[in-house]
Amino acid sequence: MAELNLKQITDKLNSEFASDVRKLVFWYDANAEFQEDIDNIELENAKVLHLEPDNQFYIKYFLEREDTTTNYLVYAPFAKPSMLFIVGRWRMQMDLNILQTVLNIGETIGVEFKRCGNGIESDVYESVCSFLNRFGGDIYMGVLDDGTVIGVSEKAAPDMVKNFIKVVSNPMQFSPTVYLVPEIIKYDDTHTIIHVHVPPSAEVHSFKKIIYDRVDDADVKVTATGAIAQMYIRKQGIFTEKKIFPYAKLEDLRQDLLPKVRLMAQNHAGGNHPWATMDDMDLLKSAGLYGRDIVTGDEGFNLAAIMLLGKDDVILNVAPAYVTDALVRKVNIDRYDDREVIKTNLVDSYDRLLDFGKKHLPDKFFLEDTVNKSLRNIILREMVSNILMHREFSSSYTAKFVIEKERMYVENASRATGEGSITVNNLEPNPKNPIIASFFRNIGYADQLGSGVRNLFKYSRYYSGQEPEFVEGDIFKIIVPLNDDYSYDFDTNGIVTDNADKVQKSADKIRESADKVQESADKKQESADKLWAQYKLILDYTEKNGKITSRQAEELLNVKQRRAREVLSKMVDKGTLVKQGAYKSTVYMINKERGK
Repeated sequence: MAELNLKQITDKLNSEFASDVRKLVFWYDANAEFQEDIDNIELENAKVLHLEPDNQFYIKYFLEREDTTTNYLVYAPFAKPSMLFIVGRWRMQMDLNILQTVLNIGETIGVEFKRCGNGIESDVYESVCSFLNRFGGDIYMGVLDDGTVIGVSEKAAPDMVKNFIKVVSNPMQFSPTVYLVPEIIKYDDTHTIIHVHVPPSAEVHSFKKIIYDRVDDADVKVTATGAIAQMYIRKQGIFTEKKIFPYAKLEDLRQDLLPKVRLMAQNHAGGNHPWATMDDMDLLKSAGLYGRDIVTGDEGFNLAAIMLLGKDDVILNVAPAYVTDALVRKVNIDRYDDREVIKTNLVDSYDRLLDFGKKHLPDKFFLEDTVNKSLRNIILREMVSNILMHREFSSSYTAKFVIEKERMYVENASRATGEGSITVNNLEPNPKNPIIASFFRNIGYADQLGSGVRNLFKYSRYYSGQEPEFVEGDIFKIIVPLNDDYSYDFDTNGIVTDNADKVQKSADKIRESADKVQESADKKQESADKLWAQYKLILDYTEKNGKITSRQAEELLNVKQRRAREVLSKMVDKGTLVKQGAYKSTVYMINKERGK
């Protein structure tokens, strides 16, 4: 059966490597089932590399510097880095350190804890409604009011998430509806909690025909007519994207983009999104792109709808100064090396700006938890989504995306809530256009509010060795330093450094090992001594008994089966032992030709 599985895998791999484009395929074998047979696999257009816990740094070096053209199957005899299954899609678990800080601080105007011992109760949705109507916030289910984690049923959690999505997207429950994706978090070995981030909305929402507002750490019913009218006025005054254009028709929008939007939303949600089954008008209304001005009584498509999906002539009619200027100034700094002037809808603008950046920026090889990630694409995605969804479209200021030799930056007109530099520590997420931001999140162009800043700080260090700048003001600016010669794993001369954390340390500490995964030289020597002792035990046993199996080696060395196989494989590679048999019948004997 194992041989049959191996043949099937081989056939599949050969089909993957059949193209002319270089491919790196990572194979995680959680139980090390194929470790004995991996070197016998017959690949027609690729080679095999063995990924081990202690050679990841070298593998990065080899694939980026030593051999940059050959196809490789990278075999790892261990499980893929831990992921959580969430609502039909895979998502990395929330940083538990951040979560613990939230629990310690307790409930605030932007944080709410819910017990949810017997499922999701009505007060959870009241909090959702109040967060939508105020500044947004985060809800943690399976947590008591004092921050004590009691958890929800791990088995029931996926169904709780599905029910939550059904309620908030049901027009009989929420008006207007919203689409939120909770995440299931494994807090510890015995407790599971559910977290949902609720962004602020440009609309006034009701739950079961009741409007809620957030006051301090409480959800308050709003019943007075004057107070409700004031909420509408407040939202209308803050968010210009809500401006209604009563004479705009469905024909003024790019209806040909809506099938693409449905598919993107469906794929981003893991195959299940309410937009997939809605007709065009219901989708647009659900996305907050069609509404009524409570002050004037005007009804129709709003500015957000026209900017996101409008035809080019319609966009220029309502926003004559709207333009995004993409420039490259690496050689001709007085003018430009390349330029693209973009005046189309935001959906197409995103793709065109992303392609422009990919054309002019290097895509550096980077492994995170043994997964290959494109630093360039991550950074571009955050910068492009920001310049499109957080700008003030009524301003005549030209938005810019500029790539220079030593930096790239985006800048756009903004409605500033503060002045000066933004850091991870002083970050206070504030959506300039909540409707547009929500639309971008639904189709996968953006993540939850504030994550873009954190991602840019994290991945810019890996990409260029320096931190980005965020400048808040009437003109909002993001600056990311560039250094084509820099690599997270190598110094500018191509020499391997032992400092995987050098992006966070000054140059004078570059030789200091800051990658906690890599052992110091002393520990490496200690490890080598330990390995030789293991070799000696196996040699003595094999000489006495004539042979040894991986199971016997496991018991002899008092290690796990995977480690025992690793030691035996290394002894075979050195010529000390020879392997006979296959799969479960494999045994190891002294190599008579070489001896010890």
